Amino acid sequence: MSSSATNDTIAAISTPPGRGGIGIVRISGAEAVAIAERLVRLQVPLAHARARVAKVHDPDSPDPKDGDEIRSIDEAVVTWFAGPNSYTAEDLVEIAAHGSPVVLNLLLRQALMLGARLAEPGEFTQRAFLSGRIDLTQAEAVHDLIEAQTVAQARLAASQMGGALSARVAPAKMALLELIALMEAGIDFAEDDLAVAPDAELLRRIDGIRPSLVTLEATFAHGRILHDGLTLAIVGRPNAGKSSLFNALLEKDRAIVTATPGTTRDLISERITLGGIPLELVDTAGLREATDEVERLGIVRSKEALADAAIVLVVIDSTTEPGGDDKQLIELVRDRVVLAAVNKSDLAAPQLEAAAQQSGDSLARWFEFLAEAGIRSLPTSATKGTGIAELREAVLELATGGAAAEPGMLTSIRHHQAITSALAGLDDAAGAIAGAIPHEMVLLDLYRSLWALDSLTGQTTPDDVLNLIFSTFCIGK
Repeated sequence: MSSSATNDTIAAISTPPGRGGIGIVRISGAEAVAIAERLVRLQVPLAHARARVAKVHDPDSPDPKDGDEIRSIDEAVVTWFAGPNSYTAEDLVEIAAHGSPVVLNLLLRQALMLGARLAEPGEFTQRAFLSGRIDLTQAEAVHDLIEAQTVAQARLAASQMGGALSARVAPAKMALLELIALMEAGIDFAEDDLAVAPDAELLRRIDGIRPSLVTLEATFAHGRILHDGLTLAIVGRPNAGKSSLFNALLEKDRAIVTATPGTTRDLISERITLGGIPLELVDTAGLREATDEVERLGIVRSKEALADAAIVLVVIDSTTEPGGDDKQLIELVRDRVVLAAVNKSDLAAPQLEAAAQQSGDSLARWFEFLAEAGIRSLPTSATKGTGIAELREAVLELATGGAAAEPGMLTSIRHHQAITSALAGLDDAAGAIAGAIPHEMVLLDLYRSLWALDSLTGQTTPDDVLNLIFSTFCIGK
């Protein structure tokens, strides 16, 4: 965005499209107050952070010089936030009228006629970033909060908006700056043969910076899943109870369930929330030799869903015996993150008590078969609801690795790349010091690490990256 563009006064509708009780038109820039005062008739003059009742002008109202009173088309509440004490650090006016698209579009069109420019996507938040009011991680968190689908996602976004990620990076960045300053001083005094710090001290300082960044980098695995969610594919032989288990996890009858094998011919997907993580469940067609073209296509799609899924849930019919087809299925999922539900355990219940003495019962053989394949398994009964709670917990444990959400987690690839680049710079610097490389060259690696941390918060982020980030926002945000 050019500097001239940032000096424009911008306007946009900041509430979602459609009808509602309230709709907001937002105006930001040097002319925001002057434009707002021509759009409405205020009962009391505007004052910083004070709501004022006003009438929205009808643009077709006769000119008051003709002796006619100006007509209004709506009532509104107008709030002025004087810069720099506003979201954008500029004069910002919000006109909250009734949520009629006609009224809101009228206000916006009139604001544009009076000299404002239509805001680009994310431009209000971009101005907050460019003014230094928030850093880039906080700006990205605004978008994440708007897009949040679970309470856990909203909490994580709120912590990022409060600067949690920046706060976690700050100590490492400060220590890195101090190290760079020390080495710069050493170079400045090199002609005087003064050793500011021996190599052992420099390596000790680098070793002191790394742990917090390594810990932060490790949060990406959980943070990405919490931010983006994941897919769980339910696979198995026909009539194993995949659709029944799918419905049990959803807690509603979404998939058709019959006793006829091969009922499911196509993929069925639904999204649930599990421990704050968005989880897309995919019910697939039973894997077997197809009996017709439709089933064949369904099985092909099942294998595609299996390949794309982050977690695979294999559903086993415990009333059958492990066979060659089951071994093929296990081979198909062996290298995946997989969990097995040994289903219809209620039908095998009479055998449970004898399992300790009778190793030949089908249920025991299934658990033995899956254990030998290295697959964790749980007994379930989709129709009775037995084991469903334990299955949910097991899926959540696989998804998160047992880690809990924490403030300041890495949630995007951009964040992760910045931290990994910073760590790579530190590692290269340590290797250079150990190899007796001149300190001028070591400093290049340390600066590369510093620039990576700066890119996280936005100090050194290129304009094209900034424009890409803010283009994902809604207009008016």
